[in-house]
Amino acid sequence: MKFNVTVERDEDGAWVVECPAIPGCVSQGKTREQALDNIEEAIALCLEVRAEKGLPLTVETRQVEVVM
Repeated sequence: MKFNVTVERDEDGAWVVECPAIPGCVSQGKTREQALDNIEEAIALCLEVRAEKGLPLTVETRQVEVVM
């Protein structure tokens, strides 16, 4: 499965990665690469827990256009 993730640096310089399609699925790392590796494991674990609890594996995400 492929998921979109967001990647950003926090105020302490750590890389934070989130998977918007899976509520609460967030990870981090000291480097961008480490954070991206960590989110792969986090996604697998989040999907496992959601399946065990009978929750939908993902939520719908969409792109919307905002005219400014």
